[in-house]
Amino acid sequence: MAPPTETRTNEIAEKRPLRRRSLLFGAGALGATGALGAAGCSRVPDGDTLARLQGQGTVRLGIAGEVPYGYIDDSGEFTGEAVELAKVIFKRLGVGHVQPVATDFASLIPGLKTQQFDVVSAGMYINKDRCQQVIFADPEYQMLDSFIVAKGNPKDLHDYADCVKAKAKIGTGTGYAEIAYAVEAGYKEADIVILQDQVAGLNAVESGRIDVFAGTALTTREVTKKSRKAESTEPFAPLVGGKKHVDGGGFTFRPNDTKLRDAFNVEIHKMKKSGELFRILQPFGFTKAEMTTLTAKELCRQ
Repeated sequence: MAPPTETRTNEIAEKRPLRRRSLLFGAGALGATGALGAAGCSRVPDGDTLARLQGQGTVRLGIAGEVPYGYIDDSGEFTGEAVELAKVIFKRLGVGHVQPVATDFASLIPGLKTQQFDVVSAGMYINKDRCQQVIFADPEYQMLDSFIVAKGNPKDLHDYADCVKAKAKIGTGTGYAEIAYAVEAGYKEADIVILQDQVAGLNAVESGRIDVFAGTALTTREVTKKSRKAESTEPFAPLVGGKKHVDGGGFTFRPNDTKLRDAFNVEIHKMKKSGELFRILQPFGFTKAEMTTLTAKELCRQ
């Protein structure tokens, strides 16, 4: 889930019927206003976000509606690997309630900066560009890339170099890191089809609008499980600076919220050591191969 840039070029607007998820965005925004009001009344040290959250009892989590990271399911429940992890960790930090604030992926960092929410809980990839804008907890997972392609993979596409060689029409998600990986392989950014998410990517491949949709190995394999027209390719490491690159995703905080981030890190490391982290992530399709010892500091240098 994943981008080095929050910009987008030739975005294709996907027209969809209004769903519960869209309605919850409005509810989340209203809730955020209330939370800000509560924060203004709390008697906590200036700038101590953790103390403020403990005082008001609620943390607002920015999500992007991407399965399996943070989304609203068909029954209207707020869930996802990062969401369920947040519920556990923030309860241990003395914050009993988590509140979703839905937005599109490219708006997560801007929304965090403007205090639309307190934390980004979307499994966001940690990279150098983002580390210049925000701070990250150590990643809860590591991830390779994969493609959504037509059944049988008729163009024999297994990495970005294959796509360039075959002159395949490639698409990816709004703000995804895969934009930069495709550009590094030889695509012009203006030629990459930018879609809302992996579901839109699946639809575009199935309809023949694009040849390949690039995303994380987990999202592509999950979204294609029931498809009769498309499949996911084997995971691979994209090239960054000519070297194979493994991504890692984690919780995102404002630069001044180091105390909150550090407290979060203490808890996530306990969960890694005990195996609890994997038990939380496994129901969302994660495997042990996607557990990681990478740190945010390491990923910020890449």
